[in-house]
Amino acid sequence: MQPLPIDTVLPELRYTLARHHEAVLEAPPGAGKTTRVPLALLDEPWLQGQKILMLEPRRLAARAAAEQLARQLGEKPGETVGYRVRLDNRVSQRTRIEVVTEGILTRMLQSDPALDGVGLLIFDEFHERSLDADLGLALALQGRELLREDPPLKLLVMSATLDGSAIAGLLGDAPIVRSEGRSYPVHTLYTGAAENGEWIEPRICRVIDQALAEQNGSLLVFLPGQGEIRRVQSQLEEQLGDRNEIIIAPLYGDLSLEQQRRAIEPAPAGMRKIVLSTAIAETSLTIEGIEVVIDSGLARHAAFDPASGMTRLHTSRVSAASATQRAGRAGRLGPGTCYRLWSPGQQEQLTPFTAPEMQQADLAPLALALLAWGVDNPEELSWLDPPPRAAWQQAIDLLLRLGACETSPTGQLRLTAYGEQMAQLPTHPRLAHLLLTGVELGLLPLAADIAALLSERDPLRDPRHDNSSDLGLRLDWLQRGRGGSQALRQRIKQLSAQYRRIAQNVDIDGHAVADADHPRWIGCLLAAAYPDRIAQTRKSGGQHYRLAGGRGAELSVSDPLCRTPWLVVAELSSRQGDARDRVRLASALDPALFDRQLGALVSTEERVEWDETQQRLIAEQQRRVGELVLERTPLSPPSKEARNQALLNLVRKKGLGLLPWNEEIDLWRARVAFCREHDRQQSWPDLSDTALLDSLEQWLAPWLDPINHINHFARLDLTGILKSLLPWPLPQQLDELAPERIRVPSGARLSIDYSQSPPVLAVKLQEMFGCTTTPSIGYGVRLKLHLLSPARRPLQVTQDLEGFWQNAYQEVKKEMKGRYPKHPWPDDPLQAPPTARTKKAGG
Repeated sequence: MQPLPIDTVLPELRYTLARHHEAVLEAPPGAGKTTRVPLALLDEPWLQGQKILMLEPRRLAARAAAEQLARQLGEKPGETVGYRVRLDNRVSQRTRIEVVTEGILTRMLQSDPALDGVGLLIFDEFHERSLDADLGLALALQGRELLREDPPLKLLVMSATLDGSAIAGLLGDAPIVRSEGRSYPVHTLYTGAAENGEWIEPRICRVIDQALAEQNGSLLVFLPGQGEIRRVQSQLEEQLGDRNEIIIAPLYGDLSLEQQRRAIEPAPAGMRKIVLSTAIAETSLTIEGIEVVIDSGLARHAAFDPASGMTRLHTSRVSAASATQRAGRAGRLGPGTCYRLWSPGQQEQLTPFTAPEMQQADLAPLALALLAWGVDNPEELSWLDPPPRAAWQQAIDLLLRLGACETSPTGQLRLTAYGEQMAQLPTHPRLAHLLLTGVELGLLPLAADIAALLSERDPLRDPRHDNSSDLGLRLDWLQRGRGGSQALRQRIKQLSAQYRRIAQNVDIDGHAVADADHPRWIGCLLAAAYPDRIAQTRKSGGQHYRLAGGRGAELSVSDPLCRTPWLVVAELSSRQGDARDRVRLASALDPALFDRQLGALVSTEERVEWDETQQRLIAEQQRRVGELVLERTPLSPPSKEARNQALLNLVRKKGLGLLPWNEEIDLWRARVAFCREHDRQQSWPDLSDTALLDSLEQWLAPWLDPINHINHFARLDLTGILKSLLPWPLPQQLDELAPERIRVPSGARLSIDYSQSPPVLAVKLQEMFGCTTTPSIGYGVRLKLHLLSPARRPLQVTQDLEGFWQNAYQEVKKEMKGRYPKHPWPDDPLQAPPTARTKKAGG
């Protein structure tokens, strides 16, 4: 057996686990931890014949690890070593080591929180920080604490991270075992930043051509997703058509097992392989024979958008840690080379690490799992990164809308009986609700097909063209169509069959529909899963829609569904910051279903609100689906309270600018604000914009009776309304403490600008002759003087008038006297009479 770097620390790991119930193993990619550690611990006395469970973050990695472990024993998967992944299970009564994906572990823990019969639970590649791994570890820790004493369940967290101290702390200061690994030097070449608008595929193909000419060995090319992989493969097959010594092998999770093995295995003698891979090859897999890495620097990840309640795929720059791991793939067998399709400057700007999935994921599946576990507050469990509160609350709101949970008499959240049935289904809560609705309506085969299609990538999507968004076309492809990926089609059919097997055992009373083949049931089932994405066209035959959640969406102008008044949207895409999303997957919806099968989504409300189209108040009874109105019935004149509240809502939405402001009000409010700022007794009211908006009910509502149209707001006596907010004797004190005007030495009464702090008095310099004291107002506040030239331009800004005469005046006089000879510029300004006139006018 070929020695691996991890071998040197296996004795230390055995010793550590013999004396502790938890440990952290740090080992860089390629050290051999996945394929050596489980076998090295299988015969340890403390295991007492129990199983080892090892978790992998991906199906492909789980199968590959199990096959490699079994191969070392001279066996096939399903004997001593087996695996469990979605749609594939190779375990038997003989199996002592089970390699599973993380979602499988969650379901195992739900059915048996103590994990009886399991002696060691290994979390492999924990540095990837998947949501399922974090959840699995949290549940395992609590299940072990509450239900497991003897024999103990030992935990081993294996990571390629450079610092396992945080994980060790989560495990109660668990000991850390470190393997240095083995890595040959990798020469890094930066190809420079892409030009604006340049597609990644031609750049990748050029660099591949360069690497084939400059380097030896096989190439591993990192691309963000399957679409890019397929396009690069197509270009390379054309570009390298006559080079029979080169094998092009794509690698991503949706491929068949045979295709995945073809990418992982070493190239035959005399051949070179180009592996086109997603991020799956960063750490989870070892690919033999790689000497060159070409890194696009991009990765695609799913990110939950709390603003829209939707999960979207984002393509973004990899982290510095991911870039380092990718480059390290070239240094496994000997010195290697990494081509990076960015510049050294861009390298310095990369974020240090990839954010944990917990911070950017849809938490509805996690919330359902925790409620099924009996926990309604995630803070009861131990997390490396706890679920964000906003995303958690949004997840709970969705479960409430789907009928999965309720609030108990004691105020705790708990699953309903229906929610318990949803939790039995191995899919997202939305799709679980869709499947159960299918059972209720006698439409399970159709529901299972829809759920399976929505669980995988769109089989008919072409990212560079606008395809029809109709889900019905995908169902037709699944059931009888040709073209597309047949491996994907087969996997979707297998998943649909699995959903049918599980869901048909759920006990739900229902009434089967008579016309199960009618296409309207596609929209009905989709509406069950996505009630917030029911959409109504904004105008007949148009492409713009409004969703029940309030957000806007649009179809491609060439999409046949543009002529559909009602849709249910399963998938949208958008650019960051856009207010409107592009519909990618949807189905027509028959609004007649709102009177029957979808009646639970409809609410009837009496609404008094502002109609933006008519710019006036309306009072009507509305049948609504979220923010969409199905039917309107005019009501008799509403109550004063209801109409006033609608008007106040309008003011809050549009802002105080809707009211008839003028300079007099602005000056008066600034004077009140000055007094409030300096009054220690705090007797002056807060009349700031924020305070006024917060208190509309107290000061504005009593004056709204005449308002029915947008133009009526101009009739309000806003000056009188606001001034009535000053109780006696504050109006009199306002004139004393913050006067509108002040008399200056020339005799003129000049206005004070209270919009600045301290307030400003703008005055011609000559009008202040003879004055040595800076003018002040209430609370002893000295005004800031803007001493102006005859042309009323500032010559000096000061709060020290006496200092100005002594220090700066002579320089100002020297500069201004020639420019304004008709105005007085005396040598001694303190003895000169103040004046607003010229010398001739003054006599």
